[in-house]
Amino acid sequence: MNSQTNRITASMSRIAIVCAVGLLAACGETAGSSSSNTASAPGITASEIKIGSTQPLTGPAAPGYSEIAPAANAYFQYVNAHGGIFGRKITYEYLDDGYNPTNTASVTRKLVLQDKVFAVFNALGTPTHLAVVDYLNSEKVPDLFVASGCNCWNDTSKYPYTFGWQPDYTIEGKILGQYIQQNFSGKKVGYFYQNDEFGLDGVKGLDQQMAASNVSSRQNYVPTNTNVAPQIAALQASGAQVVVSYTIPAFTALALLTAAKLNYHPTWVVSNVGSDVPTLTGLLTTFSKGAVGAQLLTGMVTDIYEPPVSDASNAWIKLFKQIHDQYSSSLPWDGNVLYGMTAAYTFVQTIKAAGRNPTRSGLVKTLETTRLSGGPGLAPYGYSPNNHLGFLGVQVATIGADGSVTTAGPVYTSSDNGSISQYAGSPSTPPSSGIPS
Repeated sequence: MNSQTNRITASMSRIAIVCAVGLLAACGETAGSSSSNTASAPGITASEIKIGSTQPLTGPAAPGYSEIAPAANAYFQYVNAHGGIFGRKITYEYLDDGYNPTNTASVTRKLVLQDKVFAVFNALGTPTHLAVVDYLNSEKVPDLFVASGCNCWNDTSKYPYTFGWQPDYTIEGKILGQYIQQNFSGKKVGYFYQNDEFGLDGVKGLDQQMAASNVSSRQNYVPTNTNVAPQIAALQASGAQVVVSYTIPAFTALALLTAAKLNYHPTWVVSNVGSDVPTLTGLLTTFSKGAVGAQLLTGMVTDIYEPPVSDASNAWIKLFKQIHDQYSSSLPWDGNVLYGMTAAYTFVQTIKAAGRNPTRSGLVKTLETTRLSGGPGLAPYGYSPNNHLGFLGVQVATIGADGSVTTAGPVYTSSDNGSISQYAGSPSTPPSSGIPS
């Protein structure tokens, strides 16, 4: 009897050692959990993971941004075609809110109360998502990877179920501000920004780096008013030689065209939110009725946190381009599509790490405690129990006459109030299957 007990004890010890080093897949099952799929939470059945989102499929933010959710869905279709998540298929329901907070509130409640989604994924827009973030947290619905760089998502005590994804606008503003100080020293700088947390957070970052005496004018806009001539004229009158723009794509294009009409040609420094080259080229052509195109983008300074979509040698770009061509070929191949697919990849990483039968609170805990690879991201994620920031940095880039995107210097990381550091890490490479293991 004692020898049998000793053999069992030794065997259990060996299993414990194997589990400790992560070599046994079954070790991921918690005590009392099932090795078969169960309906473990709203939106989770034995065969389905249902998630939802609000997106500007119409309205002022639709140009470019309306591509993001279909691109994410293309990646989910790819995953579903290759076995899904523990055999479950991802169903992604994204609803149009027209970039209108009132609409966002109503369609978000539909997703939660009627459609009973497990989580809200990559809902787009700062002003729109601010209308529902309290509600989602009160309902304890995982609010993952908000498609907005507002640092308001990083309030772990107030919004424990909400997580950002893209670099927050303050971090981005700091790194752009540092670049301006280093490369345009002594020149007058003007700000042109959306008059909400999107633009205001960017200005916070810029102001941490810019001497107040160098900022000659601060002009803002609201997305419901497309006449930006007064603001651009004021920037010109102030003598601003560099204009930093925190704008959605349509208003980047409007600002560029308005400035050109005024014969005003500053150096434009534009947030990654509003600088996707294919999107801007199309908008400039449309708004000018073909009179102007990509030439207005030459010399623009921006920043990136994923490899440029034009880098055909990059393994991530190859992977996502193949998925695009197979599952969403009607979409243009641009940064918005890459954004959607990368965010979807991050969700798949997270839901797989949460185990076979995830719960809502368990998913949050997983994201706070699991080190995600970051996919094609150039900077690391900031996720921890006390930090719900996504990518922690960016790399400055410039746009050439042919629309090419050329990086300028290293990747930098920071926090909202900390110092700026050069990032020494390197991006991961995609798994051979294209699906996180």
